[in-house]
Amino acid sequence: MEETIKNPSGTSLLVPSVQELANQKLFTVPERYIQPQHEDMVISEEDNRILEIQVIDMHNLLSLESASEELDKLHFSCKEWGFFQLINHDISCSLLEKVKSEIQDFFNLPMSEKKKFWQTPQHMEGFGQAFVVSEDQKLDWADLFYMTTLPKHSRIPHLFPQLPLPFRDTLEVYSQEMKQLAMVIIGHMGKALKIEEKEIKKLFEEGIQLMRMNYYPPCPQPEKVIGLTPHSDGIGLTILLQINEVDGLQVRKDGFWVPVKPLPNAFIVNIGDILEIISNGIYRSIEHRATVISSEKERLSIATFYSPAQDGVVGPASSLITEQTPPRFKSIGVTDYFMGLFSRKLDGKSYLDVMRI
Repeated sequence: MEETIKNPSGTSLLVPSVQELANQKLFTVPERYIQPQHEDMVISEEDNRILEIQVIDMHNLLSLESASEELDKLHFSCKEWGFFQLINHDISCSLLEKVKSEIQDFFNLPMSEKKKFWQTPQHMEGFGQAFVVSEDQKLDWADLFYMTTLPKHSRIPHLFPQLPLPFRDTLEVYSQEMKQLAMVIIGHMGKALKIEEKEIKKLFEEGIQLMRMNYYPPCPQPEKVIGLTPHSDGIGLTILLQINEVDGLQVRKDGFWVPVKPLPNAFIVNIGDILEIISNGIYRSIEHRATVISSEKERLSIATFYSPAQDGVVGPASSLITEQTPPRFKSIGVTDYFMGLFSRKLDGKSYLDVMRI
């Protein structure tokens, strides 16, 4: 059966499994993974107390007494940091625990099982790496599992529908919960930006949801590799759940890399390029990276990406455009936007620069 919508996730060159590589108990890292240029300017423990992403409390955001104060805090976080941690989000701890343990099991499947879910030359979705565009490109020290989860009719038949049970059912519930959460967060951002509610609702209501599970194996020379190349997210909104206790996420702020210490069962939420465009540059999608810090322990996380509907347009919100604030970005159809995004190598905020007027 022909797909009813054009799949937005592009293609990527096939690369070996890093998890398989790490299982060989190497003493040195293969040449193609060596990227020591990423060692620059990490903030010290001392400075880190001053520079830390803010914590937003969902209960406060929804309560009559504290809503306006928490909304101001959210607005500040999105303008200054492009990142925040979300607590009291009402997604049950039992669901989060199921997601965590079942993702761990999924990455521990034997290679013969994983092969069924591997990327193909036609699709970036599945196990592998994203944004690999040339044979001599340096590779990240990570295996990813990446797929479209919503709308349901755009799921690739051999991925989500074929996932082992109970994992498939757990992800189905998690996917719906993430959609609702994304809509609540985006709705509050729209309120803070003073974008008309129906405009932001119409744009995101039947949005595209992608999920990426990240597995960063232990590395014999962690200082020589990068888990995920510095980049800003090309989508609307990212909601990240840390699976285990190993840190590694860093955010670029004022020229420094600031380590993020995830709170238990909190989500780390960040603005993507699309929301920077919609907000006409008021909100900022910030560069971030995943570092590999352990030669003994793996790190896992799951990122849920939410973007406007396939038939939508990526461009500054019309209610923000005035004579005093002209559009700073072009407007382009969602499909064309993603085709441009996935044809490139991951490189800082370079795609956003293409969209600037």
